Amino acid sequence: MTRGLVFLHAFPYNPRMWEKEVAYFRGRLPVLAPHYLGLSLPEAAERVLGEMDEAGMEEAVFVGLSMGGYLIFELWRKAPGRFLGLVLADTRAGADTEEGKKNRLALRERVLQEGVGFLPEALLPSHLGKTTQEEKPEVVARARALILEATPEAVAGSLLALAERPDSTPLLPGMRRPALVLVGEEDTLTPPEEAKRMARALPDARLLILPEAGHLANLENPKAFRTALLGFLAEVL
Repeated sequence: MTRGLVFLHAFPYNPRMWEKEVAYFRGRLPVLAPHYLGLSLPEAAERVLGEMDEAGMEEAVFVGLSMGGYLIFELWRKAPGRFLGLVLADTRAGADTEEGKKNRLALRERVLQEGVGFLPEALLPSHLGKTTQEEKPEVVARARALILEATPEAVAGSLLALAERPDSTPLLPGMRRPALVLVGEEDTLTPPEEAKRMARALPDARLLILPEAGHLANLENPKAFRTALLGFLAEVL
């Protein structure tokens, strides 16, 4: 039985946000990092499961950051038997508020009219922590470049998917697999309190708060992120 590691990217990024993690872990075990920007969450889940089937990967530890975390919940609905464990990073179980939905749909209209050129300025102040914005210009530049790789159509599709996603909070008590909840100490979008609530609701979770990181914790503090993941994998695999 082939076991592996599946990295699930954030919005509006792509699998290249996981380049360092994929390169590091690929020599140790099978690794996938599917691309699903623009798809609905059910479509994205089918794509991930299809890529796992093609790779002969029967079970995996799923690592999802932000939108990737929402996709973990969708994958659990469809195929809980494929889970060895789960890593929920800088994400939340709840659905959007009504105001959140309106904001996403307004952003969607703007992207379709104007393209993605304005998105870095619109998103990065909340995606990156204070330390990164003040002290790590190379991380800011990398995140900006990743955003600009997206097409307006894909960004619009994912904004709709995020606005329409269901509340996954009721799933948490039944997710009986080892879970690691990671959150950047400076994450203002899905703050540490949100992560603590999620960890408390999961049956077998451990929580780590990563210093000097905001919402894109793996890019902002890759060493702390990788160390946390290594420790968890040593338990699970």
